[in-house]
Amino acid sequence: MSWTETIRTGLAAIRSHAMRSVLTIVGILIGIAAVILTVGLGLGTQKDVSESISSLGSNLLIVRPGSSTSLEGVRAGFGSLTSLTMDDAAALGSKTAAPDIAGVAPEASTAVSLENGDTNWTATVTGTTASWPEVRSRTLLQGEFFSEASAETAANVIVLGSETAQELFGTAWATGRSLTIDSVTYEVVGVLAERGSSDDTNLDDLAVVPMQTYFANISTSTASASVQTLYIQATSQDTLSAAYQEAETLLANLHGITDLDSADFSISSQDALVSTATAVYRTLTVLLVGIAAIALLVGGIGVMNIMLVSVTERTREIGLRKALGAKPGAIRRQFLVEATALGLVGGVLGVGLGITGALTLPNALGSSIVVSWPAAFGALAVAIGIGLVFGVYPATRAAKLAPVDALRDE
Repeated sequence: MSWTETIRTGLAAIRSHAMRSVLTIVGILIGIAAVILTVGLGLGTQKDVSESISSLGSNLLIVRPGSSTSLEGVRAGFGSLTSLTMDDAAALGSKTAAPDIAGVAPEASTAVSLENGDTNWTATVTGTTASWPEVRSRTLLQGEFFSEASAETAANVIVLGSETAQELFGTAWATGRSLTIDSVTYEVVGVLAERGSSDDTNLDDLAVVPMQTYFANISTSTASASVQTLYIQATSQDTLSAAYQEAETLLANLHGITDLDSADFSISSQDALVSTATAVYRTLTVLLVGIAAIALLVGGIGVMNIMLVSVTERTREIGLRKALGAKPGAIRRQFLVEATALGLVGGVLGVGLGITGALTLPNALGSSIVVSWPAAFGALAVAIGIGLVFGVYPATRAAKLAPVDALRDE
């Protein structure tokens, strides 16, 4: 029997048992789609986390104060100590002391009410320096960021996030307008381009003022010139480790720290955050793919089941064909073609369903799903393999039937 005749006969047998064939295909389809979606969801989540961390800025180190201890011996969390100052920022910005640091942006912030006539909006007001946009990788929608001169003279100027501008003025195009904070008037000199959210922080709902202006008019802290965070930009990704060492050594010397284990500051890098998040989501992805693989296994068992039933129902047919001269190899080949066809159809439909889900579900889930083509083609190959592997036993059983016994079967 030729291959063409074998394929035609196998497909005819599948059509003659349409309902069982469809149910078997559905089992494989669900498993394949589940693999594609779980891998895509894992990759999409890693992508979202990486982009969220990258939104802080490029080649970034983040320095935060250590933890404070009350007189009663109660320790607060990291960041509660007022150990970082503008002097630290100035020292880190020295090219002599820290040649691998490209820029430093200190930050101190608090939530206050901004007013435009009868309209008010509570937003986070951040005091910083003129290097902030470059270090934090922020661009402006319109206007400009405040200059070094404005920062040094504590000018009452302000740069708004696009959402803050929209809430106060009904439009993001607010450059040249004015607002008040605690009865002090500020001129809007620029509006930041949209950035979205990072974790639970809305990066578009903020206002930025010169640090000296912040200390003079807005800060409620009793610690003069104390900052909450120092953002350090390395000269490149390759010098990030060197910048880390320079910052750690310089701050330790400035703060009189001899044992870094008891330092009053902590430094974290984006690479560490990305690596940790990626490891977590990779583990989760492996777990989900394992569950999807079980679904594929169930689909494979379904293929074997339908093929065994088919062998039983077609015993007389097999016996007749063998009596007419069909070789065991031809019988085996036909049943393997049937099983492979079921796996192929289920795989193709599963890949289609998985890709469709990857394109439509992100809006409902609020998370990206990345289509992994290697995973899609791999899943399709697995589906065909399932048909072959789980079809071997039924095909072999059919091929071994004795013609006389098969013809005598009722």
